[in-house]
Amino acid sequence: MIERYALPEMRAIFSEARRLELWTRIELLAAEGWSRAGRIPAAEWQAIREGIGTVDADRMREIEQESQHDILAFLRALTEDLGPEGRWLHYGLTSSDVLDTATAVTLRDATDAVLAELDGLLGATAELARRHRSTPMVGRTHGIHAEPTTFGFVAAGWYAELLRDRDRLGVARNEIAVGKISGAVGTHANVLPEVEAWVCDSLGLVPDPLATQVVSRDRHAVLLTTLAVLGGTLERIATDLRHLQRTEVAEAFEPFGEGQQGSSAMPHKRNPILGERVSGLARLLRADALVGLENMALWHERDISHSAAERFVFERSLSVAAYACRTLASVIRGLEVDADRMAANLDMTGGAIYSEAILLALVAHGVDRQEGYRLVQAVATRARQGGRPFREEVRVDEQIGLLLSGDELARAMDLEQHLAGMAGAFASLGLGE
Repeated sequence: MIERYALPEMRAIFSEARRLELWTRIELLAAEGWSRAGRIPAAEWQAIREGIGTVDADRMREIEQESQHDILAFLRALTEDLGPEGRWLHYGLTSSDVLDTATAVTLRDATDAVLAELDGLLGATAELARRHRSTPMVGRTHGIHAEPTTFGFVAAGWYAELLRDRDRLGVARNEIAVGKISGAVGTHANVLPEVEAWVCDSLGLVPDPLATQVVSRDRHAVLLTTLAVLGGTLERIATDLRHLQRTEVAEAFEPFGEGQQGSSAMPHKRNPILGERVSGLARLLRADALVGLENMALWHERDISHSAAERFVFERSLSVAAYACRTLASVIRGLEVDADRMAANLDMTGGAIYSEAILLALVAHGVDRQEGYRLVQAVATRARQGGRPFREEVRVDEQIGLLLSGDELARAMDLEQHLAGMAGAFASLGLGE
C-alpha cells in the first residue's frame, strides 16, 4: 500500500510488528490451552510465559533466507532464548493454524476500521439529504433532463445504498472472524478441539466448524467482493458529483482549499479531483475481488497458490476502501451546493419536464395513450425547435386546449405536487425533518 492512500490505523493493523505479535500470541494461547488440558506441565508453561519475548524481525528474516519458510523462521527466532520448554510451542499445530487465525484477527480489525469510515460517510450523507430535502433540481436519465426531484432525494438514494453496503460488510466481517487450530489437514488428529476453542475465544473469533489445512477461501472472497460492491456505490456517488461540477451543469462543487491549484497550465480550473480519485480506487477494489474468487480453488486440503496474492490484496483492498470512504465523506461534508443554479437548470426546458403529467391528464380525460403521447411530443418538439417555451406552447395548442383547462395544465406543471410524494422515502430511512 503506497503512503499516499494509507490511513495510519490501517498501517498499524497490517504492520510487521502487529503480525509477529499476533503469531506470538497465538502460539502462547495454544500452549496455554495445552497446559489447561494437562499436556504441558505447569512449571514448563510458566517458563514459556516468563521466558518468551518479542521476536527479532531481522533475525527472523535472516533465518528465512535459509529455511525459505516464514513460520519456521519465526519459531526458530522465537525459541532461541528459551530452554527445553520451547519444544512445546507449535505443539500439534501446522503453519496455517497460525497464519489463518492471525489473518482472521487482522481482517476483522481492518474491516472494523472500514466500517468506522463508512459510518462517517453515512452520517455526512444523511445530513446532506436532510439539508437539501426541499432543494429542487432536475432529475436526469441518460444524462438528459427527465422530471423534477430534489437534491436531498438524490442524496437519500445514496444513503440507502450505503446502508445496504454497511449491512453486507457487517455480515462479511462476521464471516471472516473465524480461526482454526485443528492441525495439518484440519482433523484435530494431533490437537484437541478444546485447545482450538481456547485460542479462538481468547482472540474474539469462532472456530471454523470444518476447516481443511486452511480456512476455506470462500470467506475471504465474500469480504473482497463485498468491498468491491461498496466501491461501486462510492463510485456511483462520485460520478454523480463529478457530473454536477461540470461547467455546463455547475450545480455542486467539491471542496477547493485556499491555495489549491486545479491545473498546472490553466489557472481558472477547479477540477473534481477527489471524486475522480474515488472512481479510480473503486477499480482496484473490483480487481482485487477477482483475486479473492480465484483463490477459492486450492488443491485438496490446501496449496499456497493463494498466499502470495493475499499478501497484496487484503491490505490493499481494506486500506483502499477505508481511504475512499474517508475521502468521499470529506467531499460531501464540504460540498458547495448552488441551489439557484439547480433551479435555473430545472427550468432550462421551459417546463418540458412536466410532459408526463400532461400526458396522464389527457389519459384521465379518456384520450388514447398513444394519441396523447403524440400530442404532447409534438408540443415538446415545437418548443425545442425554437418556438415558445413548452409551458406556453402547450397552453396554446388547440387540440390539448380542447381537452384540458388552464387549471388542469397548471396542476400538471405544479412543482410542489411533483415533489410531494418523496416524504415517505425520507421517513422510511429515518431522515425526517
